[in-house]
Amino acid sequence: MRSETDKIKLEQFLTALGKSVRGPGQIFLTGGGTALLFGWRQMTVDIDLKAAPEPVGFFEAIAKLKDELDVNVELASPDQFIPEVPGWRERSLFIARHGEIDFLHYDPVSQALAKIERGHARDLVDVAAMLERKMVSPEQLWESYLLIEPELLRFPAIDPSTFRSGVVAICRPSGET
Repeated sequence: MRSETDKIKLEQFLTALGKSVRGPGQIFLTGGGTALLFGWRQMTVDIDLKAAPEPVGFFEAIAKLKDELDVNVELASPDQFIPEVPGWRERSLFIARHGEIDFLHYDPVSQALAKIERGHARDLVDVAAMLERKMVSPEQLWESYLLIEPELLRFPAIDPSTFRSGVVAICRPSGET
């Protein structure tokens, strides 16, 4: 197991990754990486990424950099755990461009919904931080949840009633229980 990552190490990783790959692409950060760069966490266990499209040399660069920089890297994004939320690309937030790679925060709405679905204490702290920083609004979360609710059956690990209750508890939409 490698050491935890702080903001400085994360920024070094992004810069080195952008220089190491051979071609254009977009890389989306999610989870702890977003929390570090927005400042509500000081450390994260791993750097969660999604490449779309995947730049040439992406996996080779990760294999090299995780050892050089002593970081844990996981290919993980909200759309692996909950249905893809329509408009996620447009809501993703630009971080920086290194080489031919644009780095973005994966859509905060999708991140928040995935964290609500997991329901871990740390995830709910992250959702509260996103709401406090106005990265998401209760209305956005509720409307986006309603868009993906019909697709929940494609994710058998999700208990739809528990997920819905979690979203309601965070959003408290009028007239919903």
